[in-house]
Amino acid sequence: MEASAELFRRNGYTGTGLKQIVTAAGAPFGSLYHFFPGGKEQLGVEVIHASGMMYLQLFDIFFDNETDLVHGVEAAFAGAAVTLRETDYADACPIATVALEVASTNEPLRKATAEVFTAWIDYGTAKFQPFGLPEATARKLTISLVNSLEGAFVLSRALRDTEPLAVAGATTALAAKAALAEGSG
Repeated sequence: MEASAELFRRNGYTGTGLKQIVTAAGAPFGSLYHFFPGGKEQLGVEVIHASGMMYLQLFDIFFDNETDLVHGVEAAFAGAAVTLRETDYADACPIATVALEVASTNEPLRKATAEVFTAWIDYGTAKFQPFGLPEATARKLTISLVNSLEGAFVLSRALRDTEPLAVAGATTALAAKAALAEGSG
């Protein structure tokens, strides 16, 4: 599944062939249908869930030991920029590439991406509340963070420049400051 996740993240779902997947995994072709009788679509759904839940842990990395919400937001965007530069702009969100291409054409994959994004929003909301934010404010900030990060990934990959991540990070940090002011007011 790791090989599939990397291929889907870099090439998209439709841009990744079954032969590529089994070759990258170093597995015999028949093993794909043995483990995933529903074929590429079943594999795609499972990869989306697994990758999405793995990336959910980024909230833990950037916010668990952080006493300053704004600093955590800034660090998350800065870390994303480092990852893009280190991977020559190939590694961004494991879900967005697939979500963009299948949202209107493949209901099982659309549902899987929606479930992951919903999990991120719910988890981020819970992570931001201990900073003193009411649940509704924490949810809005989480959605803003995910929106900004995903959009910045698209622009950064297309432009091959991390400026969109820097701008999105600064804007989201300002939103976090405003949310904290609103939460304490």
